[in-house]
Amino acid sequence: MPARIIALTNQKGGCGKTTTAVNLSTALASMGQRVLLLDMDPQGNASIHLGISIYDLPVSMYDVLVDPDKMLRDAIYKTPVENLDIVPSNIELSGAELELVNMIGRESTLKDSMDGTENEYDFIFIDCPPSLGLLTLNALTTSTEVMIPVQTEYFALEGMKKLLKSVEVVKKRLNHNLEVTGIIPTMYDVRVNLSDAIMEKIIECFGNKVFKTKIRKNVRLAESPSFGIPIEVYSPKSHGAHDYCCLAKEVLNNG
Repeated sequence: MPARIIALTNQKGGCGKTTTAVNLSTALASMGQRVLLLDMDPQGNASIHLGISIYDLPVSMYDVLVDPDKMLRDAIYKTPVENLDIVPSNIELSGAELELVNMIGRESTLKDSMDGTENEYDFIFIDCPPSLGLLTLNALTTSTEVMIPVQTEYFALEGMKKLLKSVEVVKKRLNHNLEVTGIIPTMYDVRVNLSDAIMEKIIECFGNKVFKTKIRKNVRLAESPSFGIPIEVYSPKSHGAHDYCCLAKEVLNNG
């Protein structure tokens, strides 16, 4: 059975998207799932978070997108986490959007590079950049599912209408199988009444697509990227590790 290919996207930065990509992937891998994480963000934060040295990559996501001789499998690297592989990126990827503009089939370059890789994993997560450009468009064209991390903060729903409209356009024109399958509440602060008010608003907008698990604000979650390890390894008893474990179980059950 082919992998569930899930784009994690939100054009609003700072919503915990990369944190979710890394730690959800890790939690599922620790449950015995074979997971591949695609870093589609030129900042390379997901790669750094998993201890990859992004400055001397022989092959990266950039090569996969712009070099017709490179397939996705050519850029897969092992991570320190068992069952979790990654296709890393670095700042070179920022040039890929310009190079893709004049390519035929530019929206499906990533999909065309898969070459059966999807049959070797249970999950493929794509960490998208905080924009709705060609990199995100490639991710949406390749994926079967979209999951959207949403901050439980005042401006959380700003821009969501534009994002959902973009998903609908991709579904209609490029990828009929694409569905928004989950809204992930992040940065939930149990001490602040506003968090509950925003949660109510998110549930009002998205109903049963909102995951029951809320990713709580957690200092350990903020610290772990600087050590190049996921929260499950850095602080396995923290709220962050517990929340992503619960989210992983939900994702499995919703499959």
